Amino acid sequence: MAAHTNHSTLDHSLFVEQRVKDAICDALVEARGERPSVDKDRPDVRIHAHLFKDRCTLLVDTSGESLHKRGWRRFQGRAPLAETLAAAVVMLSGWDRRSPLLDPFCGSGTLLVEAALIATNHAPGLFRERFAFELLPGFDQDLWSGHLEAARAAVRPLGKTRIVGSERDRDTIAGARENLAAAGLEGAVQLDVADASRISLRRGWNAWIVTNPPYGERVGEGEDLHELYRAFGRRLLESGAGYHLALLSGDPELTRALGVRGGTRHELKNGALECELLCAEL
Repeated sequence: MAAHTNHSTLDHSLFVEQRVKDAICDALVEARGERPSVDKDRPDVRIHAHLFKDRCTLLVDTSGESLHKRGWRRFQGRAPLAETLAAAVVMLSGWDRRSPLLDPFCGSGTLLVEAALIATNHAPGLFRERFAFELLPGFDQDLWSGHLEAARAAVRPLGKTRIVGSERDRDTIAGARENLAAAGLEGAVQLDVADASRISLRRGWNAWIVTNPPYGERVGEGEDLHELYRAFGRRLLESGAGYHLALLSGDPELTRALGVRGGTRHELKNGALECELLCAEL
């Protein structure tokens, strides 16, 4: 049970939460003759009460855990992207799902995993243990099982598509490898320990570089990030002709330090942080 209140006479969300909970319990006692037992950590049904200008809306949560939790993550890393944001970045990049895709700041591998899942036609959330609607009255298990089987049957091999990630920290690469294995992608994605400012860009490969470099929020404090971006940008401009770039950054000054001109910019949010996705052809 959760409650939020805004611009209302009742301005204490905990009080609203308790009153709504009591009302639901009283109704169940009247209907069934007993008060329900609820697991506070994993309740069968979550109710949300939204009070706005003295009007209350009750909502039943049919998802359970946040939908950004796809079910494959085992290693968090220092500042992992939400899986949903990573998938959005891959899709906005314009990647054709056939050309090579590189992430030279791969961290825990979120962009790599989501790119590979998109390329192999995995339905989002296919690895989740359950959704909340599976515990609601009237849930049709046979129908849902049929949908799951159809989604699994639609998965296709990655084939010859090359997906490569690199990171300078060996422990982080080990964590990324753990996440890839949990998503059934062990061995399908290449991982290297390497410095992004020295990335090797094969001439004529025309790959997509899809990445989320550090920008001083949780990762990168104390580093000379401007020099990192300048060095990475020089590498792109020197040997990345024909490549496509999709770079997510929370600091426009750092994006400008790349020296990449033109392109398209998409405004995104990484949690509460305003970010910009630069998409450009080099």
